[in-house]
Amino acid sequence: MGKQASSPWSPLRLALFRALWTAAVASNVGTWMHNVGGEWLMTTLAPTPLMVALMQTAENAPTFLLALPAGALADIVDRRRLLLVSQSWMLVAAVALGFLTLFGLTTPWVLLLLTFMLGLGAALNAPAWQAIVPELVPRAELPHAISLNSVAFNIARAVGPALGGFLVAAIGTWAVFFLNSLSFVGVIFVLYRWQREPIESISPTERVVGAMRAGLRYMRHAPELRAVLVRTITFVSCASALWAMLPLIARQELGLGALGYGVLLGGLGAGAILGAIVLPRARRRLSTNLLVVCGTVLFAAVTVALAYVHIFTLLCVAMICGGGAWMTTMSSFNIGVQTVVPEWVRARTLAIYLLAFFGTMAGGSALWGAVAERVGIPLTLLCAAIGLVVGLLATFFYPLWVNEELDLSPSLHWSEPNVVSEVRMEQGPVLVTVEYRIDPARADEFAQAMKALERILRRDGAMRWGLFADPAEPGRYLETFLVESWAEHLRQHARVTNEDRAIQGRVRAFHLGDDPPVVTHLIATDGSRQRRRLARL
Repeated sequence: MGKQASSPWSPLRLALFRALWTAAVASNVGTWMHNVGGEWLMTTLAPTPLMVALMQTAENAPTFLLALPAGALADIVDRRRLLLVSQSWMLVAAVALGFLTLFGLTTPWVLLLLTFMLGLGAALNAPAWQAIVPELVPRAELPHAISLNSVAFNIARAVGPALGGFLVAAIGTWAVFFLNSLSFVGVIFVLYRWQREPIESISPTERVVGAMRAGLRYMRHAPELRAVLVRTITFVSCASALWAMLPLIARQELGLGALGYGVLLGGLGAGAILGAIVLPRARRRLSTNLLVVCGTVLFAAVTVALAYVHIFTLLCVAMICGGGAWMTTMSSFNIGVQTVVPEWVRARTLAIYLLAFFGTMAGGSALWGAVAERVGIPLTLLCAAIGLVVGLLATFFYPLWVNEELDLSPSLHWSEPNVVSEVRMEQGPVLVTVEYRIDPARADEFAQAMKALERILRRDGAMRWGLFADPAEPGRYLETFLVESWAEHLRQHARVTNEDRAIQGRVRAFHLGDDPPVVTHLIATDGSRQRRRLARL
């Protein structure tokens, strides 16, 4: 890795990344100001643990509902245009909430509804925003770029809450809602000026529903991605208690105003920035799994401190530690997703990751809010901290796997199917067979190698896969896999990466003779009925 890639700040040398990063900082400052204003307004309109916790649910539930369609869209349509639409949607929602609050028309349910509307825009925005990062920087600098995006978020979290709390106290909640709307204008301006080069598709265009199915299928057959999702859910389900209870701790337990609450949130952001500075060096010395374990234990300790420490200064220090722990853990999860998936499915897998994160955050916030109403806030936070530590058992069953040096570019080494008549794209299912001739003495070794190939084919589109041996002719094997349509099989050709090619090369090395294995393509004559049968399986 070159000298430039060794610096955690090196992506900022690229003008386009720097412009979008700066816009993201401004937008995130507005968002955190808005969050402080909204949550503080709810403690005035309806100061109960459940209603305050529902603010977290309203913010995060839209991502749970919309993340996968948004990710599919971001892999199909122009991501720049999708970002412009989502930013404009949030601008309208923020302006509406500002006017309603200014004229005293905001009720608890109106606040929740418009918060939910803002969340819908954020859900549509998030997969596309994260998926454009690899377009902006070289792959060697991708981990630094991902960390810098987290830094942008956490700079805003350090500044935005305190600034929002000051404006709420000095002017009123409506002011932060209007300032948030201005931050969307800045992002829209930068996106409008970005002349993104169109990416030519080398395979038939997908539809949204089919793209969603392809993303889910990829997740099902990608164990490295499933590990990130399980670890994320395990962590966030308990970590959400701190975020949900912090407004009530500030107001009811500490007797703080909006400014004091903003300072506590700012401590989390400041700690995350410090964590981002230290993280590149820590990643060189510690494994990703060990970093996540350390971050989780520290966040659990901070959660306990929030429950039982009522000294403001000490809690600020604890929040700084908690921000560093949060940054270390969540950045490791995000890098774990972005470095193991190819371009064609990146936005969808990021959407699934965001779905797991925000869905768990929304559900966890509501759950811990309901628990707090029954057993009290301190005991609730203690239980959440215990849950964080117990959840570390998942480390042994779902270890994280991060590798920035994988070559996930399309290999394009599959030969075009040989056809003598035109095949319609919607025709299918398609049965593909590959005939191998191997040394019978290496049959077990061959079958083992084929398991890795099976995972690739299923991940990239195969609905069924099988390997059959000919009892009448030892050494003759027939690999078969079934694909939904001719278009989907052509997409398979474009999805195979250079890493996959290496695995296929190990399989093909078993084949005897100078000629390659014989490949045939068969199309179902009663495709509609067979597709319905396969859909039920």
